Amino acid sequence: MAEILNLNQARKAKTRTDAKIKAVENRAKFGRTKADKALDAARADKLKRDLDGAKRED
Repeated sequence: MAEILNLNQARKAKTRTDAKIKAVENRAKFGRTKADKALDAARADKLKRDLDGAKRED
């Protein structure tokens, strides 16, 4: 015989797990400190300056 399943509880459990998964993704995407963001910006700026400095003039 099949197991009895409360659909309301199953729906709420699925919503909870989906919210936890989204929270993990958002922490990875947006959970960086201001110092980390500044460091990445500084590295990108230095890379751009180095690349522009290496260009040859026509």
